[in-house]
Amino acid sequence: MSGESGVLVVRRGRAEIERLVALYLSSGMGRSEFSRRHGIGLSTLSRHLKKLQIRQSESRSREVDRSRLVPVELATPVASIADAEVSGSPIVLSINGRRVEVVRGFDAETLAQLVTVLERL
Repeated sequence: MSGESGVLVVRRGRAEIERLVALYLSSGMGRSEFSRRHGIGLSTLSRHLKKLQIRQSESRSREVDRSRLVPVELATPVASIADAEVSGSPIVLSINGRRVEVVRGFDAETLAQLVTVLERL
């Protein structure tokens, strides 16, 4: 009996782990209880849940980047910052040093979205 610990180690394939993670997510059980009932190590379940969370986060991030950026065409030449300061138009300075001139009548929601995107760049 030398070298035997009495613990049975089961190797599961990727498909089986993904099935168990999906089953856990729909079970409503806590991680410990689910792990005991299905014979999966708590650390194994936690590791694969974290991997799933990272993949979903990366996927959402790519979708947000694609959906929020739109092509822009300038209708008139852009005035210099000195001209904007003289004209009284407010200038928004982002944390990363980008400047956006805001003219009267500019939609506040669009400005908020623009600043959010520029802060990420």
